[in-house]
This record gives sequence, structure tokens and C-alpha cells, in this order.
Amino acid sequence: MQKRAPKKVLFAAVLLTATLVAVPLGQGSAASAATKASRSGVTRAPVGNIGKFKQRYVEDFATAAPADGKFAKTYAKTWQPYPDGTGGMYFSGSRISAHDGVMDVSLNGKQGAAGTFGTPSGAWTHVGGKFTVRAKATGGDGNGAAFMLWPTSDTWSDGEIDFPEGNFEAKPNLFHHSMTPGNEWQTVTMSSGVSWRDWHTYSVEWIPGRSVSYSVDGKTIATVTKDVPTTAHRYMFQVGDWGASGHLMIDWVTTYDYVR
Repeated sequence: MQKRAPKKVLFAAVLLTATLVAVPLGQGSAASAATKASRSGVTRAPVGNIGKFKQRYVEDFATAAPADGKFAKTYAKTWQPYPDGTGGMYFSGSRISAHDGVMDVSLNGKQGAAGTFGTPSGAWTHVGGKFTVRAKATGGDGNGAAFMLWPTSDTWSDGEIDFPEGNFEAKPNLFHHSMTPGNEWQTVTMSSGVSWRDWHTYSVEWIPGRSVSYSVDGKTIATVTKDVPTTAHRYMFQVGDWGASGHLMIDWVTTYDYVR
């Protein structure tokens, strides 16, 4: 299901020569409480198409489901976890639950979690699109998360797009990887300017072969026009098995297809 080697986040990045357009980051609406039930300023998952992007998938985790595999069964049509024990570090079955309208990834410093958003048949078929998640983290210092578009071919040079990615005690970044074989570790990188400790909405807009735009709370922070993938990818995240205890919480996630 996945062959990507686990990587720790917030590695040193080498900037590529690329077209990178940055704009000032506005003040997004950030809630301070942990769950829908206890926070003000709730933003609901968007429903409907957005311009050239046709909505394919939306999940707001409204149905409570405990861990130990029951979450995976409840959300089998919208969430495809790595098999427990993958890489000796990912144990999504015991780490992920849903409550109060959030997907809760419990961090214990010993077991990580990872998986792909989407249907069993459709999650691996994105060629372009818009990918949005609303998330925050509590605790987990020394650990971190990488939300990414990873090639279905598992060929790194087909393009890797990471956003948000970073250790939870730091600011999440974007990492746009080179598609030159042998240089895939090189990236265009930029800070989001926000904190994992508040709720924020992170989006990637990918137009195959043309551009990838990154935004926080609806504000575009960068557009990259080099090393833009053209093949099928999946939208997923990985959380490591190190660091302090804590929680990565996902309010909602949605994906869109790019309509030419």
C-alpha cells in the first residue's frame, strides 16, 4: 500500500531555482479550543465546487468512533490507513479515533500513524486538484506531521508536495520537491507563518504541469511553477513515533479534481 520510507520532518532544505511568488500572510481565523463541541468560530467543511476545481470528497468526522480499528471500519469509505506495523513505526489502528467532530491522532512517542484520504478505489487517482485540511496539534514536541501529495507510482521523481509539514513546536512549512532523478531531496521551502497550536486551514491547488499554489486560511502564500507533477498522486499524512505525547486533530478534509 505504501513504500515511502518514513522521514522525520523539518529536515534542512536546499532551495531550487524556481518561480516562487510569495504574498503577505493575513490573519486567519484561529480557534483556541480542542474540539467542535468546545470552541467558538467553527468553520464547517466547504460543500460544492470552487472555480476550476470540482469537489470529489469531503469528510468532517461527525460520527464518533473509538480507536483499536473501529475508526478505520467506520470511515472505511473515506480513510485508508497504512497497515499496522508498516515500517515498524505506524500503528494507526490504535492511535486514531473520532470524537466531538474531529479525527484525533493520539501521540505517545512510541507509535506513529499514517494513511490516505479518499475512497478505496479513488484515493490514488488524483491528477491535479485542490486539497484542503483544517488541523491543529497539542503537545507532541519533538514529533511532527507531514501532509503530502505522494505519487501513486511510488517513484519519488514523479513529484512530492508537502504542506503543512513540520515539528509541532515550530511553524509548519511547505516543501516542494525537485522532480530531477537523484535530486528529489532538494526543495523549494517556505514557512506558513502560523502555529500548529491554533486551528488553521491549509490548501494546495495543483494544476498539472503548470503550477502549485499554497494557502493558509484562504490566503495564498506561494505559487511554484517548476517541478509540477503530471501523474496520479494520493493525499495523505504521516506522524512519527518519537517525541512527547500529544494530539494531532483534524477538523475536516476535502479534495477536488482539476477540471481542464
